[in-house]
Amino acid sequence: MRSVPLLPAVVLLALFMLGPAIWSLYGSLTNASLTGKAALNPRFIGVKNYTDLMADPEFWKSIGLTVLFTLASAVVGQNVLGLAIALLQKAAHSVVRALVGTIVVGAWVLPEIVAAFALYAFFADDGTLNSVLGMINIPVVHWLYEHPMLSVILANVWRGTAFSMMVYGAALTEVPPEIEEAAKVDGASGWQRLAHITLPMITRSIATNLMLTTLQTLSVFTLIYVMTAGGPGTDSSTLPVLAYQVAFQFAKVGYGTAIATFMLLIGAVFSIIYIRMLKPEVDA
Repeated sequence: MRSVPLLPAVVLLALFMLGPAIWSLYGSLTNASLTGKAALNPRFIGVKNYTDLMADPEFWKSIGLTVLFTLASAVVGQNVLGLAIALLQKAAHSVVRALVGTIVVGAWVLPEIVAAFALYAFFADDGTLNSVLGMINIPVVHWLYEHPMLSVILANVWRGTAFSMMVYGAALTEVPPEIEEAAKVDGASGWQRLAHITLPMITRSIATNLMLTTLQTLSVFTLIYVMTAGGPGTDSSTLPVLAYQVAFQFAKVGYGTAIATFMLLIGAVFSIIYIRMLKPEVDA
């Protein structure tokens, strides 16, 4: 009887989350297409899409780019920078704290399409970055052509750091100041207090933030598509971009859905890892 109040929430979750996932899995087992006979009457073909994926070098390249993009921009970039800003804000004057917070959060609250075009303009050949570098006599760098992954990684770090900053800012307020003061009196340096007091006390927030930023970054599409469209060639084509290209540009909806379904599995793997990180805290 205690679970009865949760029933509506469970039904809604099953309808709007589990339902689409199951439908996506079914679609990945068909030869659905945007054109031809398969557009009208898609045929069930079993795991053929998945066996074709396993033999597709572009798919494995896309997995590597997706992992690189996620680890560099979310797991490392957003989390490390967000924690660093939160620590600096904790020690800063209230005016500086408000100013920095406004600037960082401003990038996060922008609509994604607006942020994507702003970042494209920043990294373009005649954009802001090359203009600034030109002032110190550094030649023009074709960022979006020569360094597409670096460009979209830096763009995603700029775009998403605010969330990590706010999570860690809230977590740091829960660290008892008297413990840090006691360690300071005992001669512990700032790095020692961070490593042995602050970080262990916010482990739960770190694991939660890692899970949320990882899952969000795995699904980033607009930012990459506007800046590079997955190019040049497929050098910045992560799984969401590849799924879009296959499904809507090459009209292979079933094959594209198989890529999207595989992306769900990658997200599930990351989620399991982070949940296991949280489990000792929950059991305690």
